[in-house]
Amino acid sequence: MNEDIRAKEVRLVNADGEQAGVVDLKTALKTAQDSELDLVEIVPDAKPPVCKVMDYKRYLYDQKQKAKEAKKNQKVTQVKEIKLRPGTEEADYQVKLRKILEFLEEKAKVKVSIRFRGREMAHQEIGKAQLERIVKDTEEFATLEQAPKVEGRQMGMLLGPAKKK
Repeated sequence: MNEDIRAKEVRLVNADGEQAGVVDLKTALKTAQDSELDLVEIVPDAKPPVCKVMDYKRYLYDQKQKAKEAKKNQKVTQVKEIKLRPGTEEADYQVKLRKILEFLEEKAKVKVSIRFRGREMAHQEIGKAQLERIVKDTEEFATLEQAPKVEGRQMGMLLGPAKKK
């Protein structure tokens, strides 16, 4: 900005957005001072660097507003977790399944995990079968984002809301 610019020549863009061509730095600074604005280096990597005559504080303010607006429009997806056990009974399974479908309708991702205790680790196929059943029961509402995998004493998978056609 202004005197901090080190190039001898710059490609000048006026405050109204017009190209003024390649000029020496002193002329560019004088143009900025005459209009009571700042000379700001926009593209420093170009040969010669591109500089624009503008109100620098206003420019920073506009950049903050754009960043704020982008953050506001950003969609945050939540990851909800449902925990099961290999011996989960049918009634409990149906309750958990309803809850999974509820989360998927809210457009949240659902991590389904099965916790193994003690000797249950020897029967991981029961847990895998349970996860595969959940995938089958939710196939029209969810897409499988992460296949079932074992992490220590847990087996887990990730379901995401299904894309509308």
